[in-house]
Amino acid sequence: MNKCRRFSISSVAVVLAATLPLPSTAQETSPSNELTVAVGAGIVPSYEGSDDYSVTPGVLVRGKVANMPFFSRGTNLFVDLVPNHDGQTLDLGLGPVVNLRSNRTSHIKDDRVKALGELDRAIEVGGWAGIAKTGILTSDYDNLSFRVAWLKDVGGAHKSYVVTPAIEYSMPLSQTTLVGLSVSADYVGKGYGRYYYDIDIAGSQASGLGVYGAAGDKAGFAKLNIGLVAAQSLSGDLRKGWAVFALGGYGRILGDYARSPIVRSAGDRNQWLGGLGVAYTF
Repeated sequence: MNKCRRFSISSVAVVLAATLPLPSTAQETSPSNELTVAVGAGIVPSYEGSDDYSVTPGVLVRGKVANMPFFSRGTNLFVDLVPNHDGQTLDLGLGPVVNLRSNRTSHIKDDRVKALGELDRAIEVGGWAGIAKTGILTSDYDNLSFRVAWLKDVGGAHKSYVVTPAIEYSMPLSQTTLVGLSVSADYVGKGYGRYYYDIDIAGSQASGLGVYGAAGDKAGFAKLNIGLVAAQSLSGDLRKGWAVFALGGYGRILGDYARSPIVRSAGDRNQWLGGLGVAYTF
C-alpha cells in the first residue's frame, strides 16, 4: 500500500501489481497533497490464459489528499482512509477499492476463443486492508507490505468475487534508483470460473473446443502473479520530477482453470509480460 512518503508506479498491464515506493528521510516534511502519474505500454496476453500477445497502454496514479492516500494497481483503484503522517515506520491501511475487469471483452486473437463470444466487462467493488513496514533489511528506507483485497462483481458479468492477497517489497539503491518485487494470487468464486473458463455445449459447437465445466464447480486459487520493476529518476530524486521505469512479470494459471480448453488447447497457463514507461511526481 502507499505511504505518504513513498513514490509508487504500478504495472501498465492489467495483470501485474508491482510497487515502486521511495520514502523520504524522517526529518523531511511531506506535503499533505501529492500526485504521481505514470504512463507507459506493456506487452500482455490478449486474454487471461492466452498465448497471443498485444501491446496495451496504461495510466497509473498515486497520490494523497489531506494525508489520505489513493493508488492504482493495474485497473484497481484503492483509497486509504487511514491518514499517514511523517515519521511513521509502520503503516496500517484500510478502505474501498473499485475495479473494471475487461477479460475477453475485445482484441481476442485466437479464432476458437473469439467464437465463444465477447464477454461483458465486470464492474467490481469491495474493500481492502493491509500493513506496511519501512526499514526491514537493507536500509532505513526499504519497505515490505502485505495487502488483501476483496472485490464483488456488481455489474452482472461473472456475478462472483475475487480475493487477492499481495506481498510487495521495494529497495532503494540510491536516491535516484529503486527496484521492487511483488507476489500476488487471485482466489475466485465459482461464478468467476464458470464465466471465464467453462465451455457449454453451444460454445463447444461454435468454437471446436471441448465442453468443460470443472472451473465453475468450486472456488479456488486461479492465478499466481510475480512482478519485478526498476525505476530511475531523471531529475536526481525519485520523490519529484520525471522518472523512467521498466517492468517484467510472470503469471501462472492454476488448477482446474489451467485445464480449461481456453487455456490448455487455445492458450498457455504460463503468462508473461513486460513494459516501459515514464512517471512524473508533482
